[in-house]
Parts: sequence; structure tokens; C-alpha cells
Amino acid sequence: MAATLPAPAVSRGDAVALWAFMAAGVAIAAWAVWAAVGRIIEVLPNRDVPVLAVFAGTTADAPIGVDGALIPVELDRAIITAPSLPAASLWALVLQQVIVMVAVLGVVVCLVWLARNVSRSIVFSRANTVLVTAAGITGLAGYFAVPFLGNMAANGAFAVLSERTFDNVILTVEPFALILAAFVVALLGTVFAVGERLQRDTEGLV
Repeated sequence: MAATLPAPAVSRGDAVALWAFMAAGVAIAAWAVWAAVGRIIEVLPNRDVPVLAVFAGTTADAPIGVDGALIPVELDRAIITAPSLPAASLWALVLQQVIVMVAVLGVVVCLVWLARNVSRSIVFSRANTVLVTAAGITGLAGYFAVPFLGNMAANGAFAVLSERTFDNVILTVEPFALILAAFVVALLGTVFAVGERLQRDTEGLV
């Protein structure tokens, strides 16, 4: 008569490491919520709003020469402060922070749940496959949406400061990094799906 093999127990050291990982995840989630709420409170009055702006082909003078002489440098990114932002740009900033919170909380919840399952010797299962895939998709969505909304806010600040005479509309999402992240997510999802199927196929065997 076939019997189901018991799952090997997680060692005490591994269990401690997993619980430390879960504690770190909770701390990261709390910090993300605190930072996002603070940023929303900072920008909602819509007065002297600091915005991170990414530049392309823009030069500025920096006091880095001899005795502080001004030397032309090419700007990559900088914080610019607009007296106020158009409504669309302001709400893009608010939505950006909401998405940061949701994305971080989503990823942390999925990974903490996954770590909890693994600490109970549940490694390859349908639930864990779903958790890994959900964490990856949530992270990818946040990776794309957060800088996109930041671009909207920066473009609004440029429009206000230059009275629409300075055109600096660029996309800050790196395509290669996005493709690489998507590949990693797909790979992890596939690994867990295959592991789940292999474990299911071996259940009942001695």
C-alpha cells in the first residue's frame, strides 16, 4: 500500500531566518506607508511643491572648479520646487504614493505569507506558486507606474516654472531593467509551478 512521504522539517536555524525575514518585511511595509503618507501630506497643500525631475541633455553651472569656479555639468536628475502644480500633476503625485503603498504592501504580504508557508515545511504548493506570481506582478506594476506618475508631476512643474517654454518630457522607466525583472518573475513562477507538479506526482510514493 502506497504511503505519502512526510515533508522534511525546516531546521531551527532556517526557521529563525525566515521569521527574521518576515519581521523585516513588516518593518519595510510600515516604513513605506509612513513615507508615502508623509509625502502626501507634504504635497496636498499645493504650495512650494518639491518634485524629482529627470533631465535629458540639459546643462547647468556647478561650483566645482578652482576656488569654486562654475563649471558646466549635464543634469541627470534634480529636485525642483514649483509654487503650485496643475491639478492633474498634483493628483499624479498623490496617486504615485498610493501605488507605492499598495505595491510594497502587496509584495510584502505575499512574500511574508510565502516565508510562513516555507517555515511550516510547505515549499512547493499551488498557494506558494500564486504568492510568488502575485508578488512579481505587483512589483512589476509598481515599477512601471511609480516613475510614470512621477514624470507627469515633473512635467507639470516644468510647465509652471517655464510657462510651457521648456520641453523635457522623457520616460524614466528602463526597458532593459523592466524586461529583466519580468523574466525573473516568469522564471520564479515557472520554477514553483514545476516544483508543485513534481511534488504532486511523487505524493503517495514510498
